[in-house]
Amino acid sequence: MKPHKESQLESIVTKEANILNDEQRKIQVTGGSTFILSIPKQWATKNELKRGSSIIVREEENGSLSITPATYPKKIKHDEAYIRVTEKDNPYAITRTAISAYLSGYNMIHIKVQGQKALSSKLRNHIKHFARNYLVGTEIVIDIPTELTLQVLLNYPELTVQNALSRMAIISSSMQKEALQALTQLDYITAKSVIETDREVNRFGLYIVRLLKLAVSNQRIVKEIGLNSQRECLGYRLIAKSVERTADHATKIAQNTLSLKQQVDIKLLEKVGELSNLANSMFENSVDALFKHNFNSAEVVIERLCEVNKLEKETLLCLPNANAEEIVKLRLIIESVRRIAEYASDISEVVLNFNVESVLG
Repeated sequence: MKPHKESQLESIVTKEANILNDEQRKIQVTGGSTFILSIPKQWATKNELKRGSSIIVREEENGSLSITPATYPKKIKHDEAYIRVTEKDNPYAITRTAISAYLSGYNMIHIKVQGQKALSSKLRNHIKHFARNYLVGTEIVIDIPTELTLQVLLNYPELTVQNALSRMAIISSSMQKEALQALTQLDYITAKSVIETDREVNRFGLYIVRLLKLAVSNQRIVKEIGLNSQRECLGYRLIAKSVERTADHATKIAQNTLSLKQQVDIKLLEKVGELSNLANSMFENSVDALFKHNFNSAEVVIERLCEVNKLEKETLLCLPNANAEEIVKLRLIIESVRRIAEYASDISEVVLNFNVESVLG
């Protein structure tokens, strides 16, 4: 018996799919009113689909349709990663490998020593400390002499990109204010507190990178993590980096404050405070413009960068005739404040790109 003509055509198209990523298929009509479209057999087989299997059809912003399996087959899941280590391996290198696995979306990370030897206490303590302090939603579920297993227990909808970014921004803004307070009062305790807080921002930064990497490779979770489309992933990555760098400069202000031996001149403090208030206001307004999708507010932040440059020059003129080391530290503090304002401008530029349609005719 000869195969049906449509089956012959499907076979030809399937072979061509091995060479080309795109296929052209014709829409058919059944029952007089229902449009149907066949899917490539190769794709269906790879995703373990059969008669009666469910698929998800989603209309994208550009009008195209995306088709994904309702459930992914077990063989293409990437839930578990295994890291084999030896006694001679550098703990920092192993930690970097674990971070890469975390960022790549693995939910279970097994760190096992080769042979029957035990993990060194140095490596074990280093990884446990890092996981608890830097990997959001991660718990140590297996802790035996030959193995250490980390498991990510947090579901995407529980902490979306926007929620994590909002927490990052709040902490970063608070760090900057506390760093200025430490400088004003020459408060070493507050300065040290700012430095320690930086890891909280880094935790959320790593978590956001994890979500964005997953969204780039998996269209299905874009909505789950709070984004509208995959196109937003790059923008949010740039914003998260700017927020993280803002916290880094608040940390640098605190670190340089710890190096100061005497109270800063009151006139200089007033100028640094004025510059810092402007930078922090720009930062908070840029984040507010992001969440409110406000193009005009973001534009205002960018325009204020000229004020920052002018005020920075005025502040530098107030530097006292102190010893060279003190002058260097004070200059670095002023530079960090200015950099915070520049990162606020960078965030606002991404906001412009996100919302340009709102001002176009």
